[in-house]
Amino acid sequence: MSERNVVVIGVFDGVHKGHQLLLNRAKEIADGRSIIALTFDPHPTTVFAPDKAPTMLTTLADRVELLKIHNADQVAVIKFNEKFASMSPEDFVENVLINQLHASTVIVGKNFTYGHKAAGNVDTLIKSGLTHNFTVDVQELKADTEVISSSRIRALVIEGKVEQARELLSRPHRLDGVVIHGEKRGREIGYPTANLGNIEGQTIPADGVYAGWLTVGINFWPAAISIGTNPTFEGVRGRQVEAYALDQEGLDLYDKNASIEFGWFLRPTLKFDGLEPLLEQMKKDCDRARELTEK
Repeated sequence: MSERNVVVIGVFDGVHKGHQLLLNRAKEIADGRSIIALTFDPHPTTVFAPDKAPTMLTTLADRVELLKIHNADQVAVIKFNEKFASMSPEDFVENVLINQLHASTVIVGKNFTYGHKAAGNVDTLIKSGLTHNFTVDVQELKADTEVISSSRIRALVIEGKVEQARELLSRPHRLDGVVIHGEKRGREIGYPTANLGNIEGQTIPADGVYAGWLTVGINFWPAAISIGTNPTFEGVRGRQVEAYALDQEGLDLYDKNASIEFGWFLRPTLKFDGLEPLLEQMKKDCDRARELTEK
């Protein structure tokens, strides 16, 4: 008897509470079998409708790590390209689920589709299971009564509603990048910030000021975070995401990998009449961020 596994399938962007339900279900029924999370990269929309491709809630590396934290023994990543997208539903079941992953139970959300032109769905999967000797466990991705989806969380983040997003993700939304050289203005006014670069394709919250955390290596600091174009100062600049590590001095973080996590939205971006009112407000922002992150 070859090994038999529980396979949980999804894009799993964000590994949110709905996804966690699928993985918790896998743990409940695994009974000694290995749990494999099967995911796809890039997001299937990038192949079918590139102009509609969503920004991601998690990088692939984070997604794999989160899937393992939430019960997956292994994570299989399929490169989602045209060749894979043109595979028939039968071939997907045979080549991937049976031959490669040795599935004895497959767990999916109820809207799951697969195979060329999404011709396969939960019903065809159940039929294939009868032929290939695996069971199908269909779950609804909801907590309480509300359906949880990556697109719903993405919309909340884009609107700056990071507290609600945090509730559905079960952790703060975060951006992963590298600390790049900004305009050094924060340093001049006593608030040196880490400017996050290399964040293309990730979901950036609305412009504004947030309280959250900055992680660099093994260091984890409460932070006040600003997203926007710094309208108080002259000149045109792109949107910047920068974090000030509260009460830290003399940090040299350039070119280091960093993550910024968003706990609370504090206020929208404002244009101040000069430096004094800006500094006054920044002090208030930092006090509030300190208070919230100490909870």
